[in-house]
Amino acid sequence: MTELRVPDFLRASTFRLAATFAVTFAVAAGVLFAFIYWQTAVHETNRIDKFLTSDAALVARQPAGNVYQAVSLRIVGDMHRITYAALFDRSGRRLAGNVAVAPAGLPIDGNAHPVASLVTMDGPTKTAAIRAVGQLLPDGNLLVLGRNVDALQALQQTVLRALELGVVPAMALAIVAGAFVSWRAQLRIKAVHRAAERIMQGNLHERLPTRGTHDDFDRLAQSVNLILDEIGRLLDNMKQVGNHIAHDLRMPLARLRARLESSRATARDHEDLRASVDAAIRDLDRALMVITTLLRIGEIESGRRRLGFVELDLGALVDEVAQIYQPLAEEKAVAFESRLEPGLTTFGDRGLIVEAVANLLQNAIKFAPAGSHISIDALALQEGPAVRIADNGPGIPAAERELVFDRFYRAKKSEHTEGSGLGLSLVKAIVRFHGFKIELRDNAPGVLFEIVCASLTRSPMS
Repeated sequence: MTELRVPDFLRASTFRLAATFAVTFAVAAGVLFAFIYWQTAVHETNRIDKFLTSDAALVARQPAGNVYQAVSLRIVGDMHRITYAALFDRSGRRLAGNVAVAPAGLPIDGNAHPVASLVTMDGPTKTAAIRAVGQLLPDGNLLVLGRNVDALQALQQTVLRALELGVVPAMALAIVAGAFVSWRAQLRIKAVHRAAERIMQGNLHERLPTRGTHDDFDRLAQSVNLILDEIGRLLDNMKQVGNHIAHDLRMPLARLRARLESSRATARDHEDLRASVDAAIRDLDRALMVITTLLRIGEIESGRRRLGFVELDLGALVDEVAQIYQPLAEEKAVAFESRLEPGLTTFGDRGLIVEAVANLLQNAIKFAPAGSHISIDALALQEGPAVRIADNGPGIPAAERELVFDRFYRAKKSEHTEGSGLGLSLVKAIVRFHGFKIELRDNAPGVLFEIVCASLTRSPMS
């Protein structure tokens, strides 16, 4: 037997939400109508009871001769036959009025009570809703005043009919609207599923569809697309890293192998072998440095060191780095200057920030020719505290300024300078890890690096 399958849009959370709202609305409307009816019925019943009680007390205070007339006046002109009034003697015989027999079970206490039925002068027992008062008069006679309250039952029927005519269609309309909204949502979800399946099949250039409406679906799709862009960038970086590692390690390892083979064949004494081993160790150190730097970048980008964040005095940190590298600048006959503003604080990993600033300063000294000038400043900008390193050296062409932060990239002017091409990649990884910003600008001549840090008044990752 084939199982009946419920359409997807009827099983969706949007439809369930709409149905829940519809049921909640119906229950709330029912409670509201019941409250309105209850308040109306109670108010009207109290009004009728108060009228009957006060009227019975008024008749009871009149002289015995006027009671007959008062009873008759109560029923004269009652075109709708909703008023009941009667006077009975002590034996229960009717003396006046339109009620043939005193109501059974009616308390004679001068208060209004419900009466299930009355026997009137017009015929058989009436089974209408009646409120009646039994009042004992000073002469021993019994006064009965009553009023038909069928109007309250009619009010109840009116309320129920209004509930049926108003709530039921509204509930049905809400469910239909929920089904329509759910169906529309399912169309978008299916489009997202199809795009996700294509991405899982290896089409990493696929992106989730958006409509430009900036609704919840669009914002979610845009967030996922940004994640996919970042994943694509990381995958491209991994491919490039693999190629660059193979390229950068192939030459040192090949040179190392050739040197060892040559030493084995041509070494004449122990000193020749020692020199060959020392050269091999230097080549291995360069290869290990590349691998170590890559591992450091990976560790920083993974965010595993965030527990080491502390409050830092940026000026003191920059001064410490400047003092370490000032002798190196003097050795190369490069003018070195540092300017520090007091009271600059940030939040981060001290060791990593020192490493980033030291890398930039070391690069500036490394590529600066003799007689040039280098400055390192700690200053306050509108965006937050900043570190600025500037030189008037050979500079970096505008076309290469974005590329120098890529792993293993070597500017054309520095291709023959010793290095791995990972220093600025490490700096960028540290800056991104802290939520800082780094800019590379022309210093005309030379270049200017500026790291804008997060102030303690906001989150470091904001």
